[in-house]
Amino acid sequence: MAKRSATEVVTQESNGQPFSKASGSGLKRELAINDEMGEFEDAWEDEIESDEDVVDGGEKDDDENAMDVDDDVLPAIEESEEQPPAPDAFIPGTHTLGKDEILEADDSVYIMRHSLKVTWPCLSFDMLRDNLGDERLKLPATAYLVTGTQADSLKNNELLVYKMSSLHKTQKDGDSDSDDEDDDDDQNLDEDPVLEYRSVPHPGGVNRIRAQPQSSSLPPVSQPYHVATWAETGKVHIWDVRPLIESLDVPGYSLDKERAHSPLFTINSHGRAEGFAMDWAASGPSSLRLLTGDIHAKIYLTTSTPSGFNALSQPFLSHTSSVEDIQWSPSEPTVFASCSADRTIQVWDVRAKGRKSIAGIDGAHDSDVNVISWNRSNQYLLLSGGDEGGLKTWDLRNVKKRGSTGPDDAPLASFNWHNGPITSVEWHPTEDSIFAASGEDDQVTLWDLGVEQDEDEMGMNTTAEKDVPPQLLFVHQGQQHVKEVHWHPQMPGTVLSTAYDGFNIFKTISV
Repeated sequence: MAKRSATEVVTQESNGQPFSKASGSGLKRELAINDEMGEFEDAWEDEIESDEDVVDGGEKDDDENAMDVDDDVLPAIEESEEQPPAPDAFIPGTHTLGKDEILEADDSVYIMRHSLKVTWPCLSFDMLRDNLGDERLKLPATAYLVTGTQADSLKNNELLVYKMSSLHKTQKDGDSDSDDEDDDDDQNLDEDPVLEYRSVPHPGGVNRIRAQPQSSSLPPVSQPYHVATWAETGKVHIWDVRPLIESLDVPGYSLDKERAHSPLFTINSHGRAEGFAMDWAASGPSSLRLLTGDIHAKIYLTTSTPSGFNALSQPFLSHTSSVEDIQWSPSEPTVFASCSADRTIQVWDVRAKGRKSIAGIDGAHDSDVNVISWNRSNQYLLLSGGDEGGLKTWDLRNVKKRGSTGPDDAPLASFNWHNGPITSVEWHPTEDSIFAASGEDDQVTLWDLGVEQDEDEMGMNTTAEKDVPPQLLFVHQGQQHVKEVHWHPQMPGTVLSTAYDGFNIFKTISV
């Protein structure tokens, strides 16, 4: 991000502004694109004189005191080539915006960046897998996501499936159309991205939404694609969004409203206590496990069989305050971790008697532990984010078992970069040292634990740069009250984030 005076910004008439909400019948809506190129203006336009306005110097020859000028030695008048100063790089926590300054994105550090405005805030979302292939790097790109609204009244809330297509690379100053290697990506560069969506009514606002894990591509239309929503009413609903995806991809597809418009199953175990913690695990297409945690410190398990879902009645009880997040182990099907406003991280095994945790980290953060993420590649690494703004990584091999004595657990790494509560953390799906985080300080940050600062470079940094951890790869800003961030599982390095003012999808040169 760079900062500049607000008086330098050219206001656009319509290009790049958000469009009105499309109907659920399939009408397309464009994404809001920040086109920061204004119209060119001739700075000398008013100073060019016509031939008739030129006064003949001979008319003043009668003046005896007139000075004779030798045209042969008259120096040429050159236009100034001085360029305006480059915008300063804005470092959060070090720099502050002045009264007439605003942040402006530096598109030279983005491979792709687009934004989407929404009618109602969608403060939780999840990525949906597709059949377009894994490890895809070519642009323009297409992405699918599922989300839910927090509208002004219960009856106005919706569950939505978005399809974002024609996501072209970001156009930068100095881009050359002659570069052969970029010819394919540069085609139709100025085309606007396209947004399509399908929606169904949702009973109440959506606190959190999670899609079932898929080991490969999108399941066939005959099989369900389950999504769970934690509603503000205290209920957890399980939906099948596969027909909504099919209606986006197949023109003329007849949507089965009975299948798509009503939940397949509703979990009532939490009573009227709402919650936020939720995570899926899968041992196969018909063997799903869903954990849900509420503000009354209770965690419930729901399982599936070929005949349907079954909500178990006995809760897991070791936390003493609101359960904020849950993560299944990526390697052990019966083990999961949870974090809480009681400042602890607990590790559980569903086979343990008494439904109590088997290990834990007491005082993991100085305040509420808001979010956790279990590393999929390095399965003993756990990442946590706290209400005080701290980020910590833990080695679960060193976590104390319940009833054992010894020194308090210490994190492998700890960062205090964010200036507000951490709202989301997620490890990169394939790189075991990289993770993304978001906070209430309007930052989305990308980190690499494998980076160490070179001692020779430390003396070359400015005072502001010395305050930046070498592991911090990138800071993305421009959204207000960022709530969740996710990596796209099939597009390496692509990040999506949601906030009060909408979604961002971007890919940087750093990851």
